[in-house]
Amino acid sequence: MIKANGKVYLSWDDITQSVDKLCKQISERSRTITSVTGLQRGGLIPAVLISHKLNIPYVDSIHPNTLVVDDICDTGETLSFVLEAPTAVLHYKPTAKLKPTFYAEEVGNDWIVYPWERKDSEPIQDYLSFPNIKD
Repeated sequence: MIKANGKVYLSWDDITQSVDKLCKQISERSRTITSVTGLQRGGLIPAVLISHKLNIPYVDSIHPNTLVVDDICDTGETLSFVLEAPTAVLHYKPTAKLKPTFYAEEVGNDWIVYPWERKDSEPIQDYLSFPNIKD
């Protein structure tokens, strides 16, 4: 982990450690999870890593026993759309409007840049930076 310019840059080793923490929690606290899915875009990579480590199938749809994974619960906006399924994130900000079922680490207000993101990413939520797509 490197801190610079108000951002925290994570390495793949940091991600591996976080995934290991999550998998330990999931193994100890939940016997009902039968599949894993990741929210696009940030949750896809951690979900696949969790799927491999726990030997649980990765699926493209959410069922009541599907673990829904994202990289971070920042505001809680993204996870608020997940109903009646367990959730897991690498990083949780306690200022979020909801708390995920599992999280590897509670973090402060620094902007986190994951190794699968561009290093020059702007400190703004993805859903706020794209224009609304209308049918």
